[in-house]
Order: sequence, then structure tokens, then C-alpha cells
Amino acid sequence: MSTILFDQIVYGPVHSRRLGVSLGINLSPTDGKRCTFDCIYCECGLNAERKTLSRPPSREAVRMALHEKLLHLKAESIIPDRITFSGNGEPTMHADFAAIIEDTLEIRNELCPSAKVAVLSNSTMLHKVNVVRALCRIDENLMKLDAATDELIRLVDQPVIHDLNAQTIIDNLLLFDGKLIIQTMFLKGEHKGFCIDNTRDKDVDLWIDALKIIRPEKVMIFSVSRETPVKTLQKIPPEKLEVIAGKVKNAGFDATWF
Repeated sequence: MSTILFDQIVYGPVHSRRLGVSLGINLSPTDGKRCTFDCIYCECGLNAERKTLSRPPSREAVRMALHEKLLHLKAESIIPDRITFSGNGEPTMHADFAAIIEDTLEIRNELCPSAKVAVLSNSTMLHKVNVVRALCRIDENLMKLDAATDELIRLVDQPVIHDLNAQTIIDNLLLFDGKLIIQTMFLKGEHKGFCIDNTRDKDVDLWIDALKIIRPEKVMIFSVSRETPVKTLQKIPPEKLEVIAGKVKNAGFDATWF
């Protein structure tokens, strides 16, 4: 399989298009996926291809790995721009997510206070009060919203939580009171007999309507840049992404595209 898994708890730092020099934290097993979505574009592969019986890393294992890595980077005079929770699935699924955030902020403040703590999330665990409280303590929440209709969310993101719908996601994103970044993957393709395209004007307009409700600080727009598990997906041309970004800016939001 051409898709990848992160085989460490703490990895990098890597140079990210969106986040600069980013030190990654993986709260999923290192030999498989653990996610509430099964996105057709996921760089880690589809859930069925990446099954694992392994447990996610413990709170103590994450703490030790992060502390050791930051000490090593400090000795080499490397200071990451961000400490980013991402990895082989949805980080907020971890049972000790809130406590791990607490540990991370403590270690960050001790060893690299200039680095921001960020979480890349698919926005599906925001019904948990402790998750939202923890996320509100960090510097940057990058929350996924790939579409504003149930149909497109089912086709693009393939939720494992089958009763999850667009309105629930939008309502939960309101809990941040605008202190979040929305990240959206735009793509075209075919999967399981369905044509998929979330760049159509009507779908972009509905998505922008959702942004007006959520009121994010920033919107990040991008398309596929790595191998995807569904091979029929097409990268959206930069000029099309620029047009979509222009519409977002016209709606009053800070927008970047990659």
C-alpha cells in the first residue's frame, strides 16, 4: 500500500505546508488506524486496510516520548513552530486526551515556550465536554469541515458514527465561539459508483453559509498532495482553489489555500 502510518508516538519535526516546522504526536496505535472517519483521501489508508488490535499509547508513554524528544531537539538548537496532535487517526478519541493535553502544555512551557500546541481533528468528538475543555486550552484548533451536507460528508469522510450529520458537526463547532481554524479538503472523483465533487458552486455556497455560522478565525483550503487510498481521486487545480478562497474572503474570512 502506498499510504503511510506513523510508527512513533512523537515524530518529526516535519515541514508542513500549513504549520511550519511541526513536531507530531500520534495518539493512535503505531501499527494501524483508530478513527471515527474513514476518509477516502486519508494518507494513512482506509480503516479496513489498517486494522489493529494494539492499544493506543498510554498517557505516561506520550509524556515521556515528548519530553525526551524536546530535550533532544533543544540540545541541537531546533525549536519547532508547533507541537501538533495528528497521526494515525483521530487524536481526541484517546481516553486520556484531556490529561495528555495538560502534560503537553506543561512540557511545552518548560522546554519550548515559543511553540504553539495544535490539534488536527475531524470534529467528531466534540460532544464530550472534557474534550472541548481541553481543546479550548491549546493555541490552535484545526477542525475538519469538508462539506456542509450529509450526502457529501458520507461520501468524502465516511463517518464510522453512522448517525453523525452535518448539522451536528456545525453545532458542535460553535462551542469554540469562533476561536478555531477550519480546514477543508476539496477533491473530485468516483467511489463505489458515486461521483464526488465538493467544488460545485452550490456545495461551496452551502459550506460558506456554514462558515458564517461557525465564524472561524481562519479557513485553510487544500487538495490532495499525497497518495490516496481511493485511486480515482483528482487534485483540484490551484486556480480553482484560489477562486474558492476568494469567495471565502468575500464572505469576510481570512483564507489560505495550498
